[in-house]
Amino acid sequence: MRLLRSTDLALRVLMRLAVTEGSSPTTREVAEGMDVPYTHAAKVVAELQHMGLLDARRGRGGGLSLTGKGRTASVGAVVRSFEGEGDVVECEGATPCPLNTACRLRGALRRAQEAFYASLDPLTVGDMVAAPTGPLLLEIGRASQGRS
Repeated sequence: MRLLRSTDLALRVLMRLAVTEGSSPTTREVAEGMDVPYTHAAKVVAELQHMGLLDARRGRGGGLSLTGKGRTASVGAVVRSFEGEGDVVECEGATPCPLNTACRLRGALRRAQEAFYASLDPLTVGDMVAAPTGPLLLEIGRASQGRS
């Protein structure tokens, strides 16, 4: 299974904010640090804010910060939210699969997808930044600040 770019970015934004306690980077700083287009980062940040996982404040002294809910959020729930409820393969699209009514693959793929999500459910954002990941993320953040 391959994650959407927005799902990957959402997880990386949450991880970045989880290790930057006391600092509130802006969406632009996060986008630059992750080398992604600002508009893409802004859409992801807006969705994470809508989910209640981060706070975004505008103006002087503003920036992004992880909420308590964001720190304890299930990675599986975040991935499900960004990936949507769709099947792994499109069986009923513009050209429906001729096996659609008798296919056993669709059910097997759905079970595999749910097993994938279930394996991520117990993992929280806080778990993802435990050592050695958190300290490494901080080093990467410092290195990207040095490039600016």
